[in-house]
Amino acid sequence: MKIRLFMAIVLLPILTFASALPEPALPASVGVNIHFIRGHEHELDMIAAAGFKFVRMDFDWTTTEPTKGGYDWSAYDELTTNLSRRGIRAYYILDYSNPLYENESPTHPAGIAAFARWAAAAARHFQSQRVVWEIWNEPNGSTFWKPKPDAAQYTALALAACKAIRKADSQATIVAPASYGFDWPFLETFLNSGVLAYLDGVSVHPYRSPEKYPETVATDYQRLHELIARCEPAGRKIPIISGEWGYPSNTKGVSLQTQSDFIARQQLFNLFSGVPVSIWYDWGNDGKNPDDKEHNFGTVTYDLKPKPAYVAIQTLTRELSGYSISGRYDTGNQADFALVLTNAEGAVKMAAWTLSKPHRVTLGLESASMKKLSWINGNNESGTVEIEENNFTSELNGTPKYITLGKVHLKHN
Repeated sequence: MKIRLFMAIVLLPILTFASALPEPALPASVGVNIHFIRGHEHELDMIAAAGFKFVRMDFDWTTTEPTKGGYDWSAYDELTTNLSRRGIRAYYILDYSNPLYENESPTHPAGIAAFARWAAAAARHFQSQRVVWEIWNEPNGSTFWKPKPDAAQYTALALAACKAIRKADSQATIVAPASYGFDWPFLETFLNSGVLAYLDGVSVHPYRSPEKYPETVATDYQRLHELIARCEPAGRKIPIISGEWGYPSNTKGVSLQTQSDFIARQQLFNLFSGVPVSIWYDWGNDGKNPDDKEHNFGTVTYDLKPKPAYVAIQTLTRELSGYSISGRYDTGNQADFALVLTNAEGAVKMAAWTLSKPHRVTLGLESASMKKLSWINGNNESGTVEIEENNFTSELNGTPKYITLGKVHLKHN
């Protein structure tokens, strides 16, 4: 069997204004959405214990500018401090309309100027907090852009906000457009506007139907990488940000086990694709109705009991902490993902799963003195595999398995 080591996209250099986005690595790249601002410290403790390093939350214009030119940051000061105490970075979405200026999305010059002033004031206030600022949420859909989505209108707002933020804090971290899915006409208009001169990342929400597993995003990422490359300024390499993406475990969604598998595979495949930040939607179930999609995206239940997805993300961030992906081992089956990860000390681990039916694979090692390798999977189950003549055999299924190789390297051509 021919064995090759495919190099991951993560090896490409990624340049930002302030190098404020992490290199694609674990757990630095792992984030989650929340729906609260003040309090909820027990939940923040659970979020930190799971290994999440980013928290994404709406940064509401109306509540933070209650009077024209009068800003109240107190609620977000509290949240930002609570996150920082736990080693978590804030990822704030600058949204939505403010009736002081416009009842619908800001599209007139006065409304756009007011939004830009507010965004700049926020960036200036939180300048030392390493906040990631995202401009709006899903502007290509009528839920969040009123009265109806318009790429040119949103782009005008984003450009004004970007310029104002950069003037207030030249080293701010800014991402956009947080599009729902890969809306190619919308993305073409946005990216061709010159906005990439101001952005650190292009954020998208790669949602897909339950039967489409996370790895199906590959062709969309490739197309978006190519579009970004055509539009980005010379000398810069602007990454894709997975700003919101999850799979609900409702009746017509995925099973709890599949949700658990997908949360880990989404993070791993995003890292392999060079995505430096991946935000899982959602932290907790928003209700108790098993049939309601919106009630079942969480890693924990409505009453904060850990779901299998919580165990999976905690296992991932614990077992692969400090590791980044250096390549993909070729098992001879394109449905197999055997990702090779290394840390700063040169230690090696493998994260392995398959898109096909469960089966066994044999992998070759360079000279190995040990007799066994240990493994643990996303369900927190563990075991060992025997090494015979510098080969070991392991069963692959849809649940990622993390195999510790230590300083032993895989054999490849």
